[in-house]
Amino acid sequence: MRFRRSLIGLLAVAATLGGFSVSAAAQNYKAEYKMSLVLGPPTPWGQAGKIWADLVKERTQGRINIKLYPGVSLIQGDQTREFSALRQGVIDMAVGSTINWSPQVKQLNLFSLPFLMPDYAAVDALTQGEVGKEIFKTLDKAGVVPLAWGENGYREITNSKRAIRSPEDLKGMKIRVVGSPIFSDMFSTLGANPTQMSWADAQPALASGAVDGQENPLFLFTVLKMHTVGQKFVTTWGYMADPLVFVVNKDIWASWTPADQAIVRQAAIDAGKQEIELARKGLVEADKPLLKDIAGMGVTVTELSPAEREAFVKATRPVYAKWKPQIGNELVTKAEQAIAARKK
Repeated sequence: MRFRRSLIGLLAVAATLGGFSVSAAAQNYKAEYKMSLVLGPPTPWGQAGKIWADLVKERTQGRINIKLYPGVSLIQGDQTREFSALRQGVIDMAVGSTINWSPQVKQLNLFSLPFLMPDYAAVDALTQGEVGKEIFKTLDKAGVVPLAWGENGYREITNSKRAIRSPEDLKGMKIRVVGSPIFSDMFSTLGANPTQMSWADAQPALASGAVDGQENPLFLFTVLKMHTVGQKFVTTWGYMADPLVFVVNKDIWASWTPADQAIVRQAAIDAGKQEIELARKGLVEADKPLLKDIAGMGVTVTELSPAEREAFVKATRPVYAKWKPQIGNELVTKAEQAIAARKK
């Protein structure tokens, strides 16, 4: 009997200590976590952050509260510094672009190889397959915890001068590009004059005519009303897609209980799936209503024929060949094989 009372007493103490450890862990949590985004709602990218934050708050019953910082405002709008800021703890978590992080993680340039991914099935074959897992291992080694994939979409080209149907049409055009060297290489090879600048600087440059064109996912055309800054011509050439990655700073990740880590990871996966649907909306349907919306703004929309697209593929092969060894021959070959074996 005495033994039973002692056992009950020990169990009570253990339960008390267990409760203490959980509450102690909770006390180490921040009142608010900072999530960096380049774009805010209503864009799909911004929705990715909002959906993730909302799911986490709901599923952790308020233990983890996340505030969104669009416009990469935590680092004064410099997109290319985001990954470094994540590692350093300036940013707690992010939904970031493979393009913007590629200066720090060279393997991410895989997705920027010109005309590597001809369709959404090709994108999925990489992000949802062995290549995606390998990229996540690389990101983990680089100093962040990757959790899920999202999508910014295929980047199409717009300009104020003329319809682009061939590489010759790009010759001499001033094109705003993001701050990643592979983009400068590609547009230089096509005879254009690439100019690296932030989007904040790009808008007035387009409006004044200092820059002729730019390349971005088409949902941005309507959200940002690009026809009002002189962009009267759109060409859908699908030269590259920009996957997004849901990540958390390693120290922040380690500060959470395993149960909350699992919740945050699953919330990222769920948010990623929802966001990819949003990013593809209007473009996967047979009638592509997004293109109709853009044409309705008085914009000339050009959809390349397979032969026209192939001319751009051939023209940019030197860039592909130059960057393949820099990214990693083995990784690129694995990606090529995964795409060739994809289910269409």
